[in-house]
Amino acid sequence: MVQDIIVGFLSTSIAVGTSLLLGAIGEVFAERSGVMNLGVEGMMVMGALSGFLTLTLTKDPWVATVVATLVGGVMSLIHAVLSITLRANQILSGLAVTMFGLGASGFLGQRLLGVSAKGLPVVAIPLLSEIPYVGPILFQHDPITYISYVSVPIAWIVLFKTEFGLTVRAVGEDPGVADSLGINVYRTRYICVFVGGLLAGLAGAFLSVAYARMWVEGMTAGRGWIVIVITIFSMWNPVRAVVGAFLFGGVSTLSYVSQGLGIGIPAEVLLMMPYLFTIAVLLIVSQEAVRKRISAPTSMYKPYVRGER
Repeated sequence: MVQDIIVGFLSTSIAVGTSLLLGAIGEVFAERSGVMNLGVEGMMVMGALSGFLTLTLTKDPWVATVVATLVGGVMSLIHAVLSITLRANQILSGLAVTMFGLGASGFLGQRLLGVSAKGLPVVAIPLLSEIPYVGPILFQHDPITYISYVSVPIAWIVLFKTEFGLTVRAVGEDPGVADSLGINVYRTRYICVFVGGLLAGLAGAFLSVAYARMWVEGMTAGRGWIVIVITIFSMWNPVRAVVGAFLFGGVSTLSYVSQGLGIGIPAEVLLMMPYLFTIAVLLIVSQEAVRKRISAPTSMYKPYVRGER
């Protein structure tokens, strides 16, 4: 009985953490290039809405997933134009994208409330899913969860073992020096922000097409903000982001487990914990001294103007 509860808890934690992991990997790319993207929440929710809307129209969950991913990418380009080309304040630009996404999704998604659809199924991986304990926890999920598994080593290799990754990190640390070496700072940042948007849209697709298989207004429920914290918690490393994503997923799952076990802690208190931790981390890392100590990308928040240092 206890073993079943633990296995169920860990499996659910991974499912809850999948959208966080995808969003965090995308945010790692954006911030490594020097662009803080607070628009993740808006990109995720628009991805969730467009994905579920496409699902109801086409009945094809893979088409819905692709559409949601692209919508997230398009949303990220709005932030890129504002913060990179027009050199607007990155924080204000990201907040504007989030507010637009939440408002637009709430308005456009009214007719989808209460509608259900057949989304991506759970796919048990042959042989691996039969491993005692490990199999049910890791290998009995939907395809997007498996994509999140694969995205971690791919992101790490790209960032730390390829020339493009070196370029991204150079741009994030000192765009002026990178520019003097012939690196196109603007193009690099655009690519990274766009990758972040694509993964945020995919995270939104997971919520509406694979996890809930329905549309609920504001269904991201602040996950975009938690993504920001996980990115910082991971110190901009995709591998460490796994720990943060599933840790937050576990904390969120605790509220349901506590209710099932009759634990006296109010569920509302447990539901608040990830968000309280998010606020605390954001307040701490907003200090310049702290950002330097944890090796944050030096040029983050700072628009780049050629010829200025």
